[in-house]
Amino acid sequence: MEKGENKMFGRKKEKEEQPQLREDGLTDYDVYVMSRQEKTFTMIAAAVILFGVGYVFYHNVILSALLSLFCVKIPKIRTAQIIDKRKNQLTIQFKDMLYSLSSALSVGKSVETGIRDSLQDLRVIYPDPNTDILLEMEYILRGIGMNNTIEDMFTQFAERAHLEDVDNFVDIFVTCKRTGGNLIEVMRSTSNTIGEKIEVKQEIQTMISGKKYEFNFMMILPVIMVEFLTLTSGDYMDPVFTTVPGVLAMTVSIAVFGLAYVIGARIMKIDI
Repeated sequence: MEKGENKMFGRKKEKEEQPQLREDGLTDYDVYVMSRQEKTFTMIAAAVILFGVGYVFYHNVILSALLSLFCVKIPKIRTAQIIDKRKNQLTIQFKDMLYSLSSALSVGKSVETGIRDSLQDLRVIYPDPNTDILLEMEYILRGIGMNNTIEDMFTQFAERAHLEDVDNFVDIFVTCKRTGGNLIEVMRSTSNTIGEKIEVKQEIQTMISGKKYEFNFMMILPVIMVEFLTLTSGDYMDPVFTTVPGVLAMTVSIAVFGLAYVIGARIMKIDI
């Protein structure tokens, strides 16, 4: 089955050449490996921004260059953001798949036939053939065609998705298959639960969207204020750039600035 696995997941977007690699060639949604080009671009962009911020606070090329060295940490932060975004998208796609699959089962179709019909429905919703849920369903169908059980295929998906909703669904699905439970009701209930969670999260995101803009502005404001004072009151700001206490004060300011960003970003991140 390894040949089929590798063949399926060879169809990835060019800009995601090495997104999530496992030894078996399947997608692990908790892993993202930046391509060399993507990592280089991220580090260069971060270095330029950090150098600019450093120069505003220090007016010293050497100190600004030292601050820009922190750009080596940015790819890790960016990677975490990409992983979170992709898993959120997969959750929404999984919910759509369950809606479609439960509808197919409700008219008396088998699970395998329901998966095939759901795949066709999802291709209408997600025209991009590299959409994660489409690739996963294609892989599940390919596995079933190679005499693997549906339970095993869904279990493999759950192990790689690292999503609580998927784990819960698969656990219940496997139990129902083995004990003869009501699969239609399980899928309908699971899809409704996931849908409600997504709606609650979206409502919260809408409520705090204004605060996010304020947060981003507050992160930029100190840089604007320092540069404004430098341009309008150069003599007043000169000791800050030319004396040791002034440089230390600016260093502390940058450290507080960075800490405020970390804390603010965590507050703005909503987990339901």
